[in-house]
Amino acid sequence: MNSAAFPVKDLLRRRLQTSLTIITLTLSVASTLFLLLFSWRVDVGIASTGETLTAGLSAVFAQFVLFVGFLIFAVGAVLTSFIVFLMMKQRTHDFGLIKAAGCPNGRVFSYFLAELLIITVVGCILGVVFGFIADFAATGILGFQPHQQPPNLLFASVVFAVFFILAVTFGIKPMLGAARASPVKLLSPVQYFGLGIGGKFKPLSRTGINVRLASRSLFRRVSASVRIIVLLSIVFILLTVSVAGSIIANDTTKTWVENAVGQNVILIAHKDMVAQYKLLTSQAFTQGESVYFNYTSENFAVPAGIFEQLNAMHGVSGVDARLVLMEPVQEMSGYYIDQETQSTHPVGDNRSGISLVVGVDTDEDLTTPFTKGRFLNSSDVQEAVIGDTLAQAMYSADPRAKPPIRLSDPFLQKIIVQGKIFDIVGVCVDPINSGNVTYVPLKRLQNAIGIPTVNVVLVKLDASVDRAATLAQLSHMIQNVNQEFSVFDLNEVLQKNVAFLGSLWSEIMLLPLFTLGSATLCLVGYMMLSMDEQRQEFGVLRAIGAKPGTVVAVAAVQSTMVLLSSLAVGLSFGVITTLMILMPHPVVTSVTIAKIAVLMLAALAVMLLLSLYPAVRTAKTPILKVMA
Repeated sequence: MNSAAFPVKDLLRRRLQTSLTIITLTLSVASTLFLLLFSWRVDVGIASTGETLTAGLSAVFAQFVLFVGFLIFAVGAVLTSFIVFLMMKQRTHDFGLIKAAGCPNGRVFSYFLAELLIITVVGCILGVVFGFIADFAATGILGFQPHQQPPNLLFASVVFAVFFILAVTFGIKPMLGAARASPVKLLSPVQYFGLGIGGKFKPLSRTGINVRLASRSLFRRVSASVRIIVLLSIVFILLTVSVAGSIIANDTTKTWVENAVGQNVILIAHKDMVAQYKLLTSQAFTQGESVYFNYTSENFAVPAGIFEQLNAMHGVSGVDARLVLMEPVQEMSGYYIDQETQSTHPVGDNRSGISLVVGVDTDEDLTTPFTKGRFLNSSDVQEAVIGDTLAQAMYSADPRAKPPIRLSDPFLQKIIVQGKIFDIVGVCVDPINSGNVTYVPLKRLQNAIGIPTVNVVLVKLDASVDRAATLAQLSHMIQNVNQEFSVFDLNEVLQKNVAFLGSLWSEIMLLPLFTLGSATLCLVGYMMLSMDEQRQEFGVLRAIGAKPGTVVAVAAVQSTMVLLSSLAVGLSFGVITTLMILMPHPVVTSVTIAKIAVLMLAALAVMLLLSLYPAVRTAKTPILKVMA
């Protein structure tokens, strides 16, 4: 017997089992590599710095990528363990036959080790290839073009090495046990199928034969049943977090951006200011270079006559005058008192930076960004709300600073703008200037800077008006007042920003597809083992008159029990993780719930239907061949 040719011929002889194992390992490697390439490419992975998205949006997105990545690695490890377990269970009988023929233990071990190495190498190589293909498809074919980074070949080497080690480690242990066992033990059905003596389930004693057969098979093969339920539970946690979590996160972050930019809001300003404001509002989702812009130019002052005409115009529900400036700002340190010792401890430092400062009329504010704390509600108080990126840059602990900043909290500190001290009452998620923004009352900013005018006007339109006609009327009216001023529909920027967020979350939803395919193949392999164990029982049933559909019905009940048990665990933990840990203040609507339900049920139905393939195959096999 040629030691090199035997493993190859043996693998080719068992084409279906070999293909399932290789495809499962391929999909596990591909999904993990795709995740790493995706994180690297959008540059908001685990070490996200918030250069593209605002700090708040980056933190939410990075949490999802980190948790989904952890689950994909966990599922990959369990998948690899389970598929090797199935392969070895299906080879136990072959071990016994070869050893009974007189083959030494060492040679038996070398044969099956060679098979394991062949499958592992082929699966890992194909996984790396398909991981790059999936990344290319996501960036090119699907038109997903966020912050681009070239593919990192180091990831391929790491993923290949990790899964190769996992597969070999999980594969060698059962092989060593089989090589040491006696031929009689290996040829025993108890050893082959991992059978145990099932208990008596009285609640099932009066149920149909299909349920009893399925339940007995599950509980007789406790080891395999527990493994597949654990595996599918982790897969459904991954699926819930990535699919349901992405839908909830997309709706939530979309609401944040819509509230910050404003819906049905029109911008009126000098044409140069319009271009700059458009850039400020969209640069959190695009890459662009910052250039100097003179916000205080007298040409940008909005003529007073515009306000009178806007207030009298039909279809206008609100007018929000703002003063937008780029100003130096400084952190002002604070302190807190320890309630136990009554000692005073410093908070923060006196760091400085450049921030977009927006003076808003608190009585006419048309935008309401998502804010931790509260937004401005009075023009008579020296208060400020800062953006999440500014809060991270200037109001976070920094142990590397000299001296180290051990504690920093914007709500215990203040901010200095133009020499005026403002209490910080909120931290908001706002895409304008990538979250590097400071909101203060309009009158307070005008007094501090010495500019009595405003340079930006936001106009809220009624949803019932003819938008195109109203925009044309606005544009004509503005041109009559000052030809240098123009009108811009902020919905254009809003739609692009929302579309960018949607593309990010939709790609998160794509991450578990490979893993879902791998889990489905593992379920198919589990059902193949189940069908092998029950072949003679099905043969007897068919010989006494049972229809071939009985085999499929028993398999369907068994697969449904496994899937529903796993779905219950996975859905519970996935929802809890999403709503309580990953997504602050989630937005959940009836439409959101309907989308999640449809997608989860679709995944469940596909897995159930594909898992019935071994049963259909057994049902079509002649009775004599089944009982052989």
